Amino acid sequence: MRLIERGSGSPRIAVVGGIHGDEPAGERIVDRLADTATVEDGTLQLVVANEPALAAGARYTETDLNRTFPGDIDADEYERALAPRLVSVLEGADAILALHTSQSAPPPFAIYSELTETVRRSVTGMPVEYVVDAGSLRDTTLDSTLPNTISLETGKQGSTDAVEFGLEATRDFLRVHGILAGEPTYTETTVATVDEEVPKGSGRPEVFYENFEEIPEGEVFARDEEYTHRVTAPGTVPVLASEHGYEDIFGLYGRITGTIEPPS
Repeated sequence: MRLIERGSGSPRIAVVGGIHGDEPAGERIVDRLADTATVEDGTLQLVVANEPALAAGARYTETDLNRTFPGDIDADEYERALAPRLVSVLEGADAILALHTSQSAPPPFAIYSELTETVRRSVTGMPVEYVVDAGSLRDTTLDSTLPNTISLETGKQGSTDAVEFGLEATRDFLRVHGILAGEPTYTETTVATVDEEVPKGSGRPEVFYENFEEIPEGEVFARDEEYTHRVTAPGTVPVLASEHGYEDIFGLYGRITGTIEPPS
């Protein structure tokens, strides 16, 4: 783990890249911020989380870091022991942004597990149309472990666009929290609540709908030799929909549940 700090005092705002080693955009964004960011007020923490996985170009070395929080400092698995070290660095931060990419279709979107006023400001102050409420799905991710944390899916894994969009969105996040100079711009953000993983088996995978595209009842979302996933509930939308992004799932099922309004 690599930590770079700029500024001093409060607020303390953190940006984390490299949680997954096959998502190098986060590390690149962190490094560019380290080179260019002028802190207006407070402390900026820039973290590259999983350096061995990044060096290997693999999602993880032994286990998925973003499925092991809060972890175990005495664990033999590298990521399981890394998780509490990362938590100890970030604990107490006023707001945290974790950077990710995926093999899923655009658009970029944010994720939270608990909607606090800080999360409201973070989400509506960034240029994303959608935010995913994952609070009922998992409790082993960074955004489900530390309060006032959001994740940002910046774009297609390995793309330059993901780096450029992620950099600008992160700068907006830092303006919202007063770390960078400039007036933030807030916009209403649509919420998709997810509550179900869509399993994937063997054989050639096929996905027929993109993120946040409503799937009509009775239509097939995805299939392979083991599964044919036909939607039975009205208003279902996929999130992180991908044929090859994950070993064991096609993505997540969700539904549009409302909007987050900007702070008053």
